Amino acid sequence: MGTGEAWRLADEAADRANVRLVPLTELSDAERIRAVVDVVWGDQAPPRELLRAMQHAGSVLHGAVAGEELVGFVWGFVGFEDGIHLHSHMLAVVPRLQVHGVGFALKLAQRAVSLDHGITEIRWTYDPLVARNARFNLVKLGATAVAVYRGFYGDMGDRLNRGDRSDRFEVRWGLLSDRAERALGATAGPPASGDAVLEAVGDPRLPEPKLTGAEPRTGATAAIPVDIHGLKSERPDLARTWRGASTEAFERCFDHGLVATWFDPGVGYVFEQASSP
Repeated sequence: MGTGEAWRLADEAADRANVRLVPLTELSDAERIRAVVDVVWGDQAPPRELLRAMQHAGSVLHGAVAGEELVGFVWGFVGFEDGIHLHSHMLAVVPRLQVHGVGFALKLAQRAVSLDHGITEIRWTYDPLVARNARFNLVKLGATAVAVYRGFYGDMGDRLNRGDRSDRFEVRWGLLSDRAERALGATAGPPASGDAVLEAVGDPRLPEPKLTGAEPRTGATAAIPVDIHGLKSERPDLARTWRGASTEAFERCFDHGLVATWFDPGVGYVFEQASSP
């Protein structure tokens, strides 16, 4: 897929979300970015000076604008570990528009900018217990989760992560891969699922995790709560139990050479054998 086609997909997604995609290159844009971060996470806005340096260096800072309001942005920079790639550090959309396709348009813009510069892989981390993000990353975009890291960011003070261990999945998005092409063309289908390594049992609203002891093999599944943020508010003790059990299950899958390729709210993650490089 050429870069012109990549931008066509991004612009069409933006039209469906009723936003415009714009590069964020001005000093004033740094303050607008900080305002979005404050609305989404609270006390976690990056320093204006850092954002300005990133702008000057040519990092990927693209925004979504509704009317004259910046309602979302995506921020990435080049990394060299294990091959040149774009590391996507932040994707944020104001709460009232988070289920309207704005984030999808922003990721497609990030993809198009990367391809413009000959970069064919984007990587990022996310909380694997956030079901909405799991489905977005693995199903909607066609990325693959390749590792889990305990306490990746250390203790975090923002309102979404405060008091929780910052375990994270690393995902890799091959921008020209068959997986991505199928996902973006809405032709991807779920892989066959097998034995569960982690189940959700009991009350569907406040489920408890159950490690089954099953050997992780291709098709292994791992359940997660439907709403981890709601669980944190209502039953923080149960949320911590889920954090420990889920990361243990994920580590066993990755240690057996599997990667997470799919997410279904009724099943959880589906793991498959990692493809050869």
